[in-house]
Amino acid sequence: MSALDGVPGALARLEARQALGRPAPNAAPVRFTLDGNEITALPGETILQAAARHDVPVPHLCYTEGLRPDGNCRACMVEIAGERVLAPSCCRYPTKGMQVSTKSKRALKAQKLVLELLLTDSPEPAPGVDSELNRWARQLGVSAYRLPRRAQPEPDLSHPAIEVRLDACIQCTRCVRACREEQVNDVIGYAHRGSEAKIVFDLDDPMGLSTCVACGECVQACPTGALLPVLTQAPGERPRPERVVESLCPYCGVGCQTTIHVRDDRVHAIEGRDGPSNLGRLCVKGRFGFDYVHHPQRLLKPLIRREGVPKDAMQLADPGRPLDVFREASWEEALDAAACGLQALHSSHGPGALAGFGSAKGSNEEAYLFQKLIRVGFGTNNVDHCTRLCHASSVAALMENVSSGAVSNQVSDVQYADCFLVIGANPTVNHPVAATFMKNAIERGAKLILADPRRTELARHATHVLQFRPDTDVALLNAMLHTIIDEGLANRDFIRDRTLGYEALAGMLRAYSPEAMQHICGIPAAEIRAAARLYATSPRAMIFWGMGVSQHVHGTDNARCLISLALLTGQIGRRGTGLHPLRGQNNVQGASDMGLIPMFYPDYRPVTDPAARAYFGELWGRADLDPEKGLTVVEIMNAALKKQVRGMYIMGENPAMSDPDVAHAREALAALDFLVVQDIFLTETASLADVILPASAFPEKTGTFTNTDRRVQLGRAALPLPGEVRQDLWIIQELARRLGLDWSHRESADVWQEIRRAVPSSGGITWERLEREHAVTYPCRNEGDPGESVIFTQSFPTPTGRAQFTPAEFRRGDEPPDAEYPLVFITGRILEHWHTGAMTRRAGVLDALEPLPMVSMAPAELAKLGLAPGDAVTVRSRRGSVTALVRRDPAVPAGSVFMPFAYVEAAANLLTNPKLDPFGKIPEFKYCAVGVERAATAPGVAGYGIAAEVWAGGEAEARAEGPAAS
Repeated sequence: MSALDGVPGALARLEARQALGRPAPNAAPVRFTLDGNEITALPGETILQAAARHDVPVPHLCYTEGLRPDGNCRACMVEIAGERVLAPSCCRYPTKGMQVSTKSKRALKAQKLVLELLLTDSPEPAPGVDSELNRWARQLGVSAYRLPRRAQPEPDLSHPAIEVRLDACIQCTRCVRACREEQVNDVIGYAHRGSEAKIVFDLDDPMGLSTCVACGECVQACPTGALLPVLTQAPGERPRPERVVESLCPYCGVGCQTTIHVRDDRVHAIEGRDGPSNLGRLCVKGRFGFDYVHHPQRLLKPLIRREGVPKDAMQLADPGRPLDVFREASWEEALDAAACGLQALHSSHGPGALAGFGSAKGSNEEAYLFQKLIRVGFGTNNVDHCTRLCHASSVAALMENVSSGAVSNQVSDVQYADCFLVIGANPTVNHPVAATFMKNAIERGAKLILADPRRTELARHATHVLQFRPDTDVALLNAMLHTIIDEGLANRDFIRDRTLGYEALAGMLRAYSPEAMQHICGIPAAEIRAAARLYATSPRAMIFWGMGVSQHVHGTDNARCLISLALLTGQIGRRGTGLHPLRGQNNVQGASDMGLIPMFYPDYRPVTDPAARAYFGELWGRADLDPEKGLTVVEIMNAALKKQVRGMYIMGENPAMSDPDVAHAREALAALDFLVVQDIFLTETASLADVILPASAFPEKTGTFTNTDRRVQLGRAALPLPGEVRQDLWIIQELARRLGLDWSHRESADVWQEIRRAVPSSGGITWERLEREHAVTYPCRNEGDPGESVIFTQSFPTPTGRAQFTPAEFRRGDEPPDAEYPLVFITGRILEHWHTGAMTRRAGVLDALEPLPMVSMAPAELAKLGLAPGDAVTVRSRRGSVTALVRRDPAVPAGSVFMPFAYVEAAANLLTNPKLDPFGKIPEFKYCAVGVERAATAPGVAGYGIAAEVWAGGEAEARAEGPAAS
């Protein structure tokens, strides 16, 4: 069945694909005859697509929905009245009055002949593999006429995620198009000639040694089983799933829709679904990072700390041996202990002595009830989550200047842009599917301006690469703003009609000419001016940014400059324009919308606003809600060390790995009088708990999640709860009941009904609509509203309806390099691991791809220090030191060090600076001073998966020379 099956959004997805460079001749519906019946083809539909939508099967192998039609397999041949030869229906568009036959004698003979010839040169199917080729052959009654087969290639089993069995390849090139045109990774090619022609990876390398990023798009596209996923749970066998469940990816903020294949109550495989944010695409984490849910270290029973076992911030519990520190308990005992411990602190020290960290990985319903529990049950606004460590400064600037913390345009809008700026973000690593749409837009003709201290993978696609010096974002952006004003490129009408504060901005910018700033940011003045002209003069231009912008003490100033760039040129409020801070976690947008932040109630209503307090006081049944802003993540840690905060409830967050100066954070957690942690593993944070409540994992729960595009989407439970695990909603409500609150929401749909009252911007989104349509964009205030994919089209949600310019002066970061610590330390993620690694390092394929902690440095820096790739090095800052292996990475600028923060055995956040941005209260993760020296001993290994085997097997040096961390 085609994706264009009449469901809402089908035409929008067709339009999106056409905008990505695949226009079709029939821009309007077309009436034609198919097998004697008159039907209508939708705009842009081929004969094959129209036939599928009308349940008329036509065999096809080289075509699949989402890929450009190629017409090379000739299995889909149909007969068209009046034409001498048969036509491939996958790349032929109907015309008015055309008469098409899919079952004429000529068409069927051609279809069967193609299938028979392909089967003749194909191997017997692998156990459990039911390929498209075999299914079509059965449907048409075709069996292979076996001839002596030519010599076939041996299987390539060099990759941890994907098996290559080219004896089954029919050279349909679906994998080539998937890799080169959809994902634009340019790894798979078609090489050699005649009978030697074959699919190759890079320069005919084994797949495991190629530059493959394991997105698996080729696997999903392959119609014959020539490319297969490696299934860790059943080597050599591929049992068919017992059921499939439509759900979502649990990782980044893109919000890819997925289909989960389940057998024996285990995840068997995951495929991309044709959702509006991914069009069927996935990355390596979404496709292969699922088996963490079955890891033997899953917490299956409530735990209580053993008497006499102290909390030791320097010696965390072994996640594989929880009973060394904790004892098992019943749910009744554990919940009673948790409630009593928190209540005792509330009674003796007041509500301000309590705090809570919720999760950006849980559902909207969980986030909403969690913040409600802290505010109503604890009586405090001391509630926060990881947005404080991600985009808090971006939200502060957006709220200040446009009164909305959400993105103005969705990622897919890049298809309509003539130019787009990506700054402080590495989408190919952190938002890989979003990056595919950016690369598709470039293939269509859009121009990319890439600005980052590191030369990331998108640089090879960029028109301008502005590799500025770390910490000089404001200098560069102010120079671009100066250029736009100086060269008369500002949109005077937009400034006059829709903004305030222009004169103050223009006055400040006089001192920021590119000629003056080039010596600070390291970009030649001519290049700054060229990039500024391109952005300002493009009919439509977008801005995307990541945590390279936000995670600085001047992060709010960085975001202010980007907002001013859009306002100054009028590049906002239209398709293909706007501002998009890329969200890092699957529900960080939704958790913030739900009020999981200390200064705002749901829907961003200030806790200091009496009207807002009155509204939520009535809705929640507590008239005396706390009138003061609560403490943020880092402030809570500081307060814990000072014994101002004494008790905490942490759900699905891991501050003992994610906070800056993590030794300080661990000391703070250990200093708490009482800590309750709700999680799926014994995380570094959970090892310091008094009570641990085993939580439900993503595939085990049903709920809504809001992605970076403001799309509210429905995730569905695919697995039963293991052991004695309970749903997070149940756990929160059981704690609430013990704190005297009579909550009785039976399921997520009941909580969503209350959310619709608490969050008017999503008030028009019904549960039934989500079940039917899977995704709805907010604002959607009334039932039936389509949702607004582009906001600020006519005005801004400020008191005046105008946006505000806020000038931002350049200032240095808190801790520049010096003689003792001469290098700049930059942290981030790598493609295979996510956040603190609690999930991805327990996923077999992901751990196999990147098992060891690495420090990435420029080749010149390695030479200066006398180091070779694979050497063990110690990185030290004023706060601590870690030991890891060094990797040669030309993308890292000289004078800098890059390190991912997912490895507990080399926790990068032991080094980072906790100094806060004064507005967003976000720490400076992206800039501090470090020194690097050869280590006396090899780094330790956490041992979640195969890392220890890799180290023992001597593969570390080879990996250090492999694909660079990004």
